[in-house]
Amino acid sequence: MSAILCLLAAATPSVAPDIAAKIAKMTPAQKAAQLQSSAPADGPELPAYDYWNEALHGLARNGVATVFPQAIGLGATWDPDLMERIGTVVSTEARAKYNGLPGQDRRRYQGLTIWSPNINIFRDPRWGRGQETYGEDPLLTGSLAVGYVKGLQGPDLSQPRVIATPKHLVAHSGPEAGRDSFNVQSSAYDMEATYLPAFRMALTQGKALSVMCAYNSVHGVPVCASDWLLNQRVRKDWGFDGLVVSDCDAIGNINHYQRYRQTNAAASAVAINAGMDLNCGKAYAALDKALAEGLTSNETVDTALARTFVVRKALGDAFGAKSRWDGIDAVDKTRNQALALEAARKSLVLLQNDGVLPLKRGARIAVIGPNADSLDVLEANYHGTAADPVTPLAALRKRFDVHYAQGSTLAEGVPVVIPETAFATGLKAEFFADPAMTGAAMVTQTHKRIDFDWNRTPPAPGIPSDRYGVRWTGTLMPEGAGRHILRIDVPRCFDCNGHDAVRLWIDDQPVIADTGDNSQVEVRLDFDDARPRKIRLELSHASEDEGIRLTWVAPPLPQRSFAVAQARTADAVIAFVGLSPAVEGEALQIEVPGFSGGDRTDIALPQAQQQLLEAVKATGKPLVVVLLSGSAVAMQWAKDNANAIIAAWYPGQAGGTAISDLIEGRYAPSGRLPVTFYTRTRDLPAFVDYNMRERTYRYFHGTPLWGFGHGLSYTHFTYDRIEAPSEIAAGTTLTVKARLRNSGDRDGEEVAQAYLIPPEKWQRVGDFNDPVLRHSMIGFQRVILQKGKDRMISFTLDPRALSTVDRDGLRAVRPGAYRLFIGGGQPGAASGVEVPFTISGMQELPK
Repeated sequence: MSAILCLLAAATPSVAPDIAAKIAKMTPAQKAAQLQSSAPADGPELPAYDYWNEALHGLARNGVATVFPQAIGLGATWDPDLMERIGTVVSTEARAKYNGLPGQDRRRYQGLTIWSPNINIFRDPRWGRGQETYGEDPLLTGSLAVGYVKGLQGPDLSQPRVIATPKHLVAHSGPEAGRDSFNVQSSAYDMEATYLPAFRMALTQGKALSVMCAYNSVHGVPVCASDWLLNQRVRKDWGFDGLVVSDCDAIGNINHYQRYRQTNAAASAVAINAGMDLNCGKAYAALDKALAEGLTSNETVDTALARTFVVRKALGDAFGAKSRWDGIDAVDKTRNQALALEAARKSLVLLQNDGVLPLKRGARIAVIGPNADSLDVLEANYHGTAADPVTPLAALRKRFDVHYAQGSTLAEGVPVVIPETAFATGLKAEFFADPAMTGAAMVTQTHKRIDFDWNRTPPAPGIPSDRYGVRWTGTLMPEGAGRHILRIDVPRCFDCNGHDAVRLWIDDQPVIADTGDNSQVEVRLDFDDARPRKIRLELSHASEDEGIRLTWVAPPLPQRSFAVAQARTADAVIAFVGLSPAVEGEALQIEVPGFSGGDRTDIALPQAQQQLLEAVKATGKPLVVVLLSGSAVAMQWAKDNANAIIAAWYPGQAGGTAISDLIEGRYAPSGRLPVTFYTRTRDLPAFVDYNMRERTYRYFHGTPLWGFGHGLSYTHFTYDRIEAPSEIAAGTTLTVKARLRNSGDRDGEEVAQAYLIPPEKWQRVGDFNDPVLRHSMIGFQRVILQKGKDRMISFTLDPRALSTVDRDGLRAVRPGAYRLFIGGGQPGAASGVEVPFTISGMQELPK
């Protein structure tokens, strides 16, 4: 056990003398203050510290940082080693920013306690936050989490670079509406077989030093107050000795939403008694009252406090401690940018291709769709500010003769960024150091569109990041007559004082004047023709708001007609369609057909985009569909009619380059689906039902559009010569080998997958309402092979990999006739081989 884990495991009297002495001198109110996420300074040994920091797919919400593909895209890489390298970059950037600030000046998102990764199982594609996860499979999720956690924390757990915090424990995957009070009814089987394994891996194998409990309840007990989960399963069964933190305001929810307790004091007591240490929020301010009322003990509070202080000391943040990472003050931007490109390339999944791809460089292509040139579909949510983001449109222009049209909005009533085609001569942008924009502009630039992320970042050289004004002037050119909805989208900081003001003029007439309260950021204008209009937009930045986008909902027929005209003159059409963080995400304020509160009510491609695809396909030109989304989208028409389809997720700052490289054939794609693509919404059980029956590839018995693990290449791989023992005893390790050959004419990288098919008696868990297991992935690995080459690959499968779970949640290796499939996809895939083997005897496994 590492030094920090030994300290965390110790009772309060046994911790380091300086920590014990500090705790002994503190009043109950002082202790309560230190167990909240925004901890005040308390003497020279405890400078102020904010525990809340985010790094889902790059360091988030604190200025410029490397923005990797969104987590679901990282899931599509199937590459734990890549995840570890990404974690190393993220934690190095976090340290560099942290070391560059004096302790008392650090704010939220500037600390070293990272509340990532999100390793909830993506059980239903309707969940808007599913994009934050690594997909639907426990082994894939756990393996990638282990890699990321190791990269974040570094090689020495006694002096971690940062602290990783897997979240949200447990059974937390929507709906977003009602998440503060939602009660999950989950069977013992589903809990053991689906919801807990990735957390177990992250804590026992990844050695994460922290874990976050979720908002929801399980069987009526809030998970942040669940003794069986935190004290018993996590701490006792798994041997976890680290810090348990709450999701933000989850402790207050115990009282205010879940009604499990009637006061904040009682809610705080039941949480800390269950093993929940640190409160994100302010409910733990009532811990002193809980102590006075005898609802919890000094020993319990002091144990939680010792854990938090040990973490801070290990990070070199308190008690005069130093860290081996104190010298990090810069990052290798070139190397980090290269890693972002590698990750984006590996995340792209070629779903189908009739040979149209790759395209010849220099071909004349029509680039259409609402996601071709939008920053938010690169950055997704929980993101940093990308220094040099490359959209697909920008990247494709470097390789092809591009003709662009936006073509449609995302969905009915959903604004998208006004495209560059509406500002033919560009927009003059003037930057002022004063939000009132007095005097002369300090910097003048020309912008193609207004779509900027300036979170804690100077908007232009020489302009301060915290106070400035920007004025854009130019000409707006509608694509046709009709109703236009113009909207100014300013990402608001959710709990800060004050917001940025914005103003918009059309033909010198004021049409929007919002003082920062979102009272008027949208206007409906009826244009009777397509003549150019003068436009002026002003932003006064004096808050922690994060940027600005000028968006619209334009008349659909003129937009679609322009896209069709571009398609008719092209050799091929590349259509960038899908979703965006504007329609899927965390607790969004959106209610339009197909979307509600950040979740989806319909998994089909929105009708406006479907009509666009059908219109450009009618030109007879080859159609390549690039889906940018955070989840699976049902696209039966596209599967039947498109020449090629690429799942690109939200691919990060280098996403456009990676997509362009794939289309041109600069590398062979190797991404694999981390989720099932269902055919239609009615294939899914009720969203609120956490029973895993007919969910994910393991329990779904219908026919998907594309299955978990699917992905094509520009080359071809075959498997044969499988070698495995015919019988093993329960509790022993199984080693299986197979020959993998690159039988195509290009070098490539294969994702070899191993699946266990148990006997029918172990597939059926219980009665008609219980899940029926088809098969489970028990191993995977990436293999690079040159064309015409082969090699033997090997999977070493331990007892847990060969185990099954019964209705009571007991995991064991059970006797019977099993089958093992190794190939480039699930059992039944054309490229794969199967071998039978028998397990004799039975062995129970620990929780």
